[in-house]
Amino acid sequence: MNYGSLISGSAGYMKDALLGKWGRWLLLVLLSLVQTFTLYLVPLFSGYTVRVLAGERPAPDVKGWGRLFLDGWKRNIITLIYLIPVILVLAVFGGVAFVSSIAARGLDNPDVWASAAAAAAFGLLAAGVVWVIISFISLFAVVRFAHTGSLLQAFNIVAIARHIGRIGWGSWIVAVLILVLIRLVYMVATALIMSVPVAGWIVNLFLGVAFGIFYARYLAAAYESVPAPA
Repeated sequence: MNYGSLISGSAGYMKDALLGKWGRWLLLVLLSLVQTFTLYLVPLFSGYTVRVLAGERPAPDVKGWGRLFLDGWKRNIITLIYLIPVILVLAVFGGVAFVSSIAARGLDNPDVWASAAAAAAFGLLAAGVVWVIISFISLFAVVRFAHTGSLLQAFNIVAIARHIGRIGWGSWIVAVLILVLIRLVYMVATALIMSVPVAGWIVNLFLGVAFGIFYARYLAAAYESVPAPA
């Protein structure tokens, strides 16, 4: 996998999608705001990124509002279902251990709180490890859903594993880690921009849309680097 081409190609796709197309950019900013203020209950921007994840070239226009809404919710559902193991780990190692330790020793014993804190910390650590492992699968699952148009295909673990195997697990993991680093750089940059009153907030709205398109195109290009197994 050529990681340099992934980055440059995705950046070029983002530029072609937005620069000079100010009406589209502004509309996507509005969709992003609606999505944020409704706590992803109206995930229209996510629905748009599903089209980018599907490999549409050039970047699609913003249309088909019902489809955007449905695709956004399907992406939400996929993300939530893949988070279930993380939630279960938190419940078992965090909540259950915390409650049982208090029930066994009593609230006045300082050792109770040390035990509870240790259990909670272990639960968070275990959940973090599970989340990292699952993320490599769930990201691929979302792209598979976008390419196939089938929600069920996001949970076809055998097909997902075979496709990642064709790409190379090491190559896919490195590609995701590079994307994580790019996201960290983006977060630092936007934090600095936010220090500018009002204008910084407005600029970050537009940058957030740009990064969302870059992010989706990067994952789509990585997915498409090797044909999906039949």
